[in-house]
Amino acid sequence: MKLLILDTADKVAEWSAKYVLKRINDFNPGPDKYFVLGLPTGSTPLGMYKKLIEFHNAGKISFKYVKTFNMDEYVDLPRDHPESYHYYMWNNFFKHIDINPANVHILDGNASDLQKECDEFERKITEAGGIELFIGGIGPDGHIAFNEPGSSLVSRTRVKTLAQDTLEANARFFGNDMSKVPKQALTVGVGTVMDAKEVMILITGTHKAFALYKAIEEGVNHMWTVSAFQQHRHTIFLCDEDATLELRVKTVKYFKNLWNVHSKLIDGPWSDFSGN
Repeated sequence: MKLLILDTADKVAEWSAKYVLKRINDFNPGPDKYFVLGLPTGSTPLGMYKKLIEFHNAGKISFKYVKTFNMDEYVDLPRDHPESYHYYMWNNFFKHIDINPANVHILDGNASDLQKECDEFERKITEAGGIELFIGGIGPDGHIAFNEPGSSLVSRTRVKTLAQDTLEANARFFGNDMSKVPKQALTVGVGTVMDAKEVMILITGTHKAFALYKAIEEGVNHMWTVSAFQQHRHTIFLCDEDATLELRVKTVKYFKNLWNVHSKLIDGPWSDFSGN
């Protein structure tokens, strides 16, 4: 497990984008070898997507031989709805890069058989050879994707009924009208993300500080599902200074002292730093 502490959320966006660029380019994908990337939505990764678009426009990276799998999607929300994750991904990222739409995989919350849709999603990940790098964000309660507190740490892609706290938090995106907030979502499981070769979790802002503390300094706990990634062989927690406010001074100093080593992750070969 690595914790990289950067000064600001903008620096987190830049560093994470450079890391994605490096991992894809080092992998050297081609028609017979696709790089498989797991992606999140939300406000935290927006800066990373903007930087990746810049890198693509500058000719530094191509997504022609990249396959993507998104973490989640609302149930019964039209895919062209401004709050759907289909809409988010296409407008904030996919339509600005050279990815083949056939290589984009986002769960269909309008499928006639939702559980079959989830099972097919797992099958497609396996068929693609597994996910090379899964990027995620977290909620203030430490949830990753829609794996809310109490979710199984070996869960797979499934239909999830959303907790009242989540519905209330999401109401602001639906004109504060609770009746318009989707009550269910399709989500990858914690176990699905744990199967990835590498996981990078982006955490920014003071409102995520307690969740980072639970993820880093306390034990694995299904009430804070992000804590499961302490047990992943290759996890990078990437945060800004604001998100460290609940960490012990000793913890912050320890990881900052490793900065000279960890900062080289975007310079040296990935294989040189893939151990913990």
